[in-house]
Amino acid sequence: MEHELRELLIAGLNMMGISETPQDAVSSGVVIVTSLLLAIIAYVFVRRGVVQGLNKIIERSKVRWDDIFMEHKVLEKMSVVVPLIVIDVMVPLYFPNEHWLEGVLQTTLTLLIMLQVTRVLFAALNASNDMADSNDVGRRLPINSVVQLFKLFLSFVFLILAVSLVTGNSPIYFLSGLGVATGLVMLVFRDTILGFVAGIQLAANNMVSRGDWIEMSKYGADGEVEQVSLTTVKVRNWDKTITMIPAYALVSDAFRNWRGMSESGGRRIKRAVNIDLNTVHFLDDEQIESLKAFKLIAPYLSDKQAQLKNNSGINGRRLTNLGTFRAYLEAYLKANQNIHPQMTFLVRQLASTQTGVPMEVYVFSNDIRWANYEAIQADIFDHIFAVLPEFGLRAYQHPSGRDMEGISLHSRESS
Repeated sequence: MEHELRELLIAGLNMMGISETPQDAVSSGVVIVTSLLLAIIAYVFVRRGVVQGLNKIIERSKVRWDDIFMEHKVLEKMSVVVPLIVIDVMVPLYFPNEHWLEGVLQTTLTLLIMLQVTRVLFAALNASNDMADSNDVGRRLPINSVVQLFKLFLSFVFLILAVSLVTGNSPIYFLSGLGVATGLVMLVFRDTILGFVAGIQLAANNMVSRGDWIEMSKYGADGEVEQVSLTTVKVRNWDKTITMIPAYALVSDAFRNWRGMSESGGRRIKRAVNIDLNTVHFLDDEQIESLKAFKLIAPYLSDKQAQLKNNSGINGRRLTNLGTFRAYLEAYLKANQNIHPQMTFLVRQLASTQTGVPMEVYVFSNDIRWANYEAIQADIFDHIFAVLPEFGLRAYQHPSGRDMEGISLHSRESS
């Protein structure tokens, strides 16, 4: 094809009265200028005619992938190859008697063509990456890592071909020498190789994807995954800082992924309030009647009174303010529309400690948004602290300086 194109150009030069074998500098200059003009005309025709025409067709299409290719100017970069090919074909006509100069020019042009083709392939890979990001595929699979691996491979191929072209040796000659340099390659590309293997493991096991919320205290990461590349995972923390984690660290070290919480539709509330043991006591009839004013607990109290009617004395079953409060808290949370009804629901009394007896709430909110979740949790415990005195209970709190001051003042007054 190159020979046929050259013959066509020679015929065109002959029609214009220009010899294809210039004998002096003036003739060579005319051939060079003419070939450059032809290259410019070919470039303008392809760029202004073919590429712009295709871009207009792409703009009218309803699919998205061709728009992404247009945004990355894949066709525009490809159009640059055309004038380089035209000049490369015309080089033998420039200096027919200077073969060394012809060889230098053709080698340079071939390198430029290879470089431009590599740029076209890079742009196509970037467009493919953006296409994957716009779909769910980009979230599930580390497409960016694969794209970077292909770029690395293309760069390696370009380097081998370029050195082969300049030195005049076969590419196989250089590839055969890689066995000797394997140790050096492993040292230089250690993170790349580990990152690529880790990327495959992350994708195969669906361990982390773009958009996941992960925590990894070893690297100070607590935020949303923005990018999973060949060697690193980019995490934007909630304080807006950026943490870069080596991809292989996610395979070798422990981290927490909150994706399960996001997909379940519920977020756990697990918090306890410590009750002062000195405030726990049996309820008398008067206290029971006063607590019946709480509609949520009234049926419970009536049922318990009926069950315990025949029990009396210290050894009999009696209602306690702590047990009644736990029953009230269960009823209150079941009536709360912000609590997920299909997930774990517990209000439990834990083992008592020196700071009191913990009453733990273990439920799930049905709103996983951080701000809303915190508001739901705060409202629940605001109510708990406010309602404790109604049951004759008090939250345990270590004595503060003000408490010690009151004790000291009381001692002085007593003395």
